[in-house]
Amino acid sequence: MTITTSVMTDEQRISVAREFLLRLDKGGDTLELFDDDALYYFPKRGFMRGKKEIAEFFTQLGAIIATIEHHAAFFNFVVQNDLVVVEGTSHGTTVDGVEWRAGQTHAGNWCDVFEIRDFKIHRLSTYLDPDYASADTARYPWLSQD
Repeated sequence: MTITTSVMTDEQRISVAREFLLRLDKGGDTLELFDDDALYYFPKRGFMRGKKEIAEFFTQLGAIIATIEHHAAFFNFVVQNDLVVVEGTSHGTTVDGVEWRAGQTHAGNWCDVFEIRDFKIHRLSTYLDPDYASADTARYPWLSQD
């Protein structure tokens, strides 16, 4: 058995992370960017292992979010070896028509931590508040205040 690996530059790792986010915005095939056994963490969903579980999650997320746009011009990247950290903002609309926008609503700020090797995402952790519509007012009453 021969195992091949490719040495990647920081810029190449950044391009994989950026491509993932841009494909999310456009509805492109994000799964082909993942390793077959990738591990993905998303708040209030937990860990998913492998493309099948990740695909199921994206279907579930699509039932909540109608549109999203990550503000690519303002991404902040930190790269260390195989890790790429991306901090950014977004705006969008839920399937119920509720709009969110970073800086105007509580939702929209996020941070992703990627582990990228051989031009594939091996691990991804997303850190954000998944209550895009600010609907969790029973526990967080300030969400219903002007």
